[in-house]
Amino acid sequence: MERERRKLKLPVGFPYAYETHLHTSEGSRCGHSTGEEMAVACKEAGYSGIIVTDHFFYGNTAVDRNLPWNEWVEGYCRGYENAKKKGDEIGLNVMFGWEASYQGTDFLVYGLGKDWLLAHPEIKDATIEEQYELVHRYNGMIIHAHPYREAGYIPEIRLFPDYVDGVETRNASHEVRNRLEDGSVPFDDRARAYAREHGFPETCGSDIHSVDLFGGGMAFSHPLNTVRDYMEAVLSRQGKQLSAFDFM
Repeated sequence: MERERRKLKLPVGFPYAYETHLHTSEGSRCGHSTGEEMAVACKEAGYSGIIVTDHFFYGNTAVDRNLPWNEWVEGYCRGYENAKKKGDEIGLNVMFGWEASYQGTDFLVYGLGKDWLLAHPEIKDATIEEQYELVHRYNGMIIHAHPYREAGYIPEIRLFPDYVDGVETRNASHEVRNRLEDGSVPFDDRARAYAREHGFPETCGSDIHSVDLFGGGMAFSHPLNTVRDYMEAVLSRQGKQLSAFDFM
């Protein structure tokens, strides 16, 4: 059966939508669709671009950790590269990031690419503090992903306000799976309160793992050409968050 094709409903004046938290089956063991398939689905849904953020080395990676570092990076980036190739063909801007995991605490890293990973194997075993220093040394950005999520793989909620640049305060998967009858989304509500307590920029991503999209992401008044454009927009608090319910 052909899957249902749904379209984003974008805010007036914000015609450019970007999925900021997306997984592929090549890079993430929990991914169900390839990078190419994800690119096609997001283009059809009305996104202008996506940022592939597969699970990194100590997360739920699909790539054998016993491989030499260079081979691991090559395998890890395959989902992004396949999405990028298809995106270039169909007019979807595909950008690169990753989701680093520390015993269930997850961070979205933006602004550094495959060549940087190949040249910096020390990122693999960096502590949270070392990650922040290393990423910032090369002008990257770190967003705390879904900081209040509760799940079996998360032993405890841990916050690191000194080592992030912003907070993912809306995770569309939470809206789909954890929304209460009164309309509240406790995981996201707590993340929003935390971000505002510390004055952090707020982001939104779907945390999508398959072509069965459910909306989410960020919308902007202008197109973003590079991941650094996205970083600048986030840090200057531009854009609007998209809800899982902004899907027609």
